Amino acid sequence: MIDLTERVKSIEYAIRDVVVHAKKLEKTGKKIIYLNIGDPCKYDFDTPQHIKEAYCEAIKKGYNWYSDSKGLLELREAIVEKEKRLNNVNIDPEDVVITSGISEAISMLIATVIDKEDEVLVPGPTYPPYIAYTKFFGGKPVSYKCDEENGWQPDIEDIRNKISNKTKMLVIINPNNPTGALYNEKTIKEILNVAAEHKLIVVSDEIYDQIVYEKRHINTAKVAGDIPVVVFNGFSKVYLATGWRLGYMYFYDPEGKLEHLREGVEKQARIRLSANTPAQVAATTALKGPQDHIREMVEKLRKRRDYTWKRLNEIDGISCTKPEAAFYAFPKINLGNKWKDDKEFVLGLLKSKGVLVVFGSGFDPVYGKDHFRMVFLPPLEILEEAINKLEEYVSSK
Repeated sequence: MIDLTERVKSIEYAIRDVVVHAKKLEKTGKKIIYLNIGDPCKYDFDTPQHIKEAYCEAIKKGYNWYSDSKGLLELREAIVEKEKRLNNVNIDPEDVVITSGISEAISMLIATVIDKEDEVLVPGPTYPPYIAYTKFFGGKPVSYKCDEENGWQPDIEDIRNKISNKTKMLVIINPNNPTGALYNEKTIKEILNVAAEHKLIVVSDEIYDQIVYEKRHINTAKVAGDIPVVVFNGFSKVYLATGWRLGYMYFYDPEGKLEHLREGVEKQARIRLSANTPAQVAATTALKGPQDHIREMVEKLRKRRDYTWKRLNEIDGISCTKPEAAFYAFPKINLGNKWKDDKEFVLGLLKSKGVLVVFGSGFDPVYGKDHFRMVFLPPLEILEEAINKLEEYVSSK
């Protein structure tokens, strides 16, 4: 048997790794309530009809060839228009690269920047691929503290303290996955200033930018001034097209400091040929067409957020900061002497009650531990059933 490479052995992705346990139980006839994956299309949200029709029409009209490796010009132009309209950010179509979801964007950028032992500063807790891909390419992920007592806002002094001569990149995830935090303008500017002082590449993941509740999302490039930023976004969440696997990155680079970086990404875009062509045609329609579904989706999610947050905080031994964006709650567990860690808690909940959530240490072993992440995407009756089962599980131990 051929040995696997060390880089593959190190890959972990808790969000989907827990599904393996759930599927085994399902085979025994146990009903499972899946609250692990942030896929609104798995619940009662659907891709807007005009966008679906645009996808079908693109196929019928013959858009079934490889597109430009950077993406269809029409889509890149629509992204430029969207960023100007929504965020007052000025970029050019040549600054945009279309990717197969944000996951590919993460992979491409880290592969471009990170060599062996280079360090990437990631929020703690963070979206797991930032950790996995950094390790995959020989680098070291270093988590900076996001303060739960302060609405999961990044701790600026901790960021400063974590920077070393090996640090190459600083990641912002705003709105945040897994906490649902929304960063304020002051915090973003402070992070940008620290990064500029140490000549770090700033990556801002903004895939949930329009799924916000009480407050307004602040685009990082909008407040960056002359500081260069690489922004990630896509169509999975806001446009309810998770299975299309379509995202994009753009280089906000007013002084041309990221030209070499963009060239490195474009080389990778060429060797993987192109992103899904008919999906790009439909995504252009998504950006240029009606946006009514966004408000409707947010209103529906707001009710589910409020219910979930209230119920979680009523359970003895569970506490939860109110999510301000996205569709995740990241509650803290009082493990006591009942469970040795959050993973045992999560697997026990699955086995005894058939409710699947994700253990918090899968999002960071330090800042995510003693927590779990759950989505509040399902209808209220399913959330009620799941949280009732959670309450029974906690109180029965």
